[in-house]
Amino acid sequence: MPETPTPDPTPIPRGRALLWGGAGTLLLMAVVVVLLASGMVPSTRGNPAAQGSTAVEPGINAAASTLLQLDPQSAPQLTAPALSLTDQAGRHVTLAQFRGKSVVLSFNDDKCEDLCTLLAQDVVAANKDLGANAKDVVFLSINANPYYPSPSAVKEWTDSHGLAGDTNWVFGTGSPKQLADDAAAYGVPIELDPKTKSVVHGTEIFYIDPAGKEAALGQFGTASANTELYAHAMAQAAVDLLPNAASIHVAGPSPAATASEAGASINAAAPAITLPQLSHPNSTTSLGAFKGKVTVVNFWASTCTACVAEMPAIEQAHKNLGKSTNFVGIDVADNPRDAAAFAARYGTTYPLLSDPAGTASGAYQIPGLPFTAVIGPDGTMLVRHPGAMTAEQLEYVLHSLAQGGS
Repeated sequence: MPETPTPDPTPIPRGRALLWGGAGTLLLMAVVVVLLASGMVPSTRGNPAAQGSTAVEPGINAAASTLLQLDPQSAPQLTAPALSLTDQAGRHVTLAQFRGKSVVLSFNDDKCEDLCTLLAQDVVAANKDLGANAKDVVFLSINANPYYPSPSAVKEWTDSHGLAGDTNWVFGTGSPKQLADDAAAYGVPIELDPKTKSVVHGTEIFYIDPAGKEAALGQFGTASANTELYAHAMAQAAVDLLPNAASIHVAGPSPAATASEAGASINAAAPAITLPQLSHPNSTTSLGAFKGKVTVVNFWASTCTACVAEMPAIEQAHKNLGKSTNFVGIDVADNPRDAAAFAARYGTTYPLLSDPAGTASGAYQIPGLPFTAVIGPDGTMLVRHPGAMTAEQLEYVLHSLAQGGS
């Protein structure tokens, strides 16, 4: 049995701290709030200081800076705190061993089932954009979950989230005291629940230059659901710290200054998206085609561990309510073959669409996987629910909306 950690006092964070739950069930109250209040769901906003018209790094425009919530650290820059951990392969890891490379450092729960899935997808996509330059960038993550501190736990998470083939992905872990000390050293808040062995942690991302200095601080939030844009910006921010940055080309699209969050709000018109069908990629389907009935839109991925339990539940709700309600599944930034096999394994019969670049999930500002949106017959966003749902919970929400006249 792992050692039961004693929570240290919450440290003062170096940057803004957004806390996310590792278990979607902790967020069910969001549905109740929506049904009672029909208010806006709080969304992550960029730091106003990073929203100016000038680039904060050579290759980062204002829109990319806002997407990353990037705060360049003023001179003299701090030396990033030293680390001594064990990675997913059982190797000793120190920060000093990566001198000469750009390091993108995050804290990650090795039992996380929602937001961390998106981070994994972004790292995979960022490495594709980096190409040969990935050898000069390290994506280093520190385990935020002291209840599961073993190297086998971080290896299991790495393998199940599609990162096993990325040689520059390093997931470090250690004793509960080591993990607590590292979080405190970086000013990352960690909240522990001993009863459920669950963790809520800050979403800071540290950009560390080849000399080991903290060059910039970013955040991982709802906008990062657009894998194509976030991954490109994250890769660009990393290579901008390299001495030969001017000669490096990072593939992928640069975020545009016209990015909008309009479709993320309750009572707003849900984003009108058209995506390829998962099983027939040459054919597309628009969510607008489902108007006239209440529509359940469920975002998922084959690498999302919480989706394993939720997908059969969504299918059960579809069987029970499919005559009066539309159901649509959207696979996010996933391997289509793996996604199709995953859906077939759980007997999914409702329409499934593919969101290979995370464009739709970015438009819906999803905070992690799984995520469910309920859209009214007229195309209005009625419910935003982060985290997994049971069939009974989803059916309760739909019945409540029907009784309310929506």
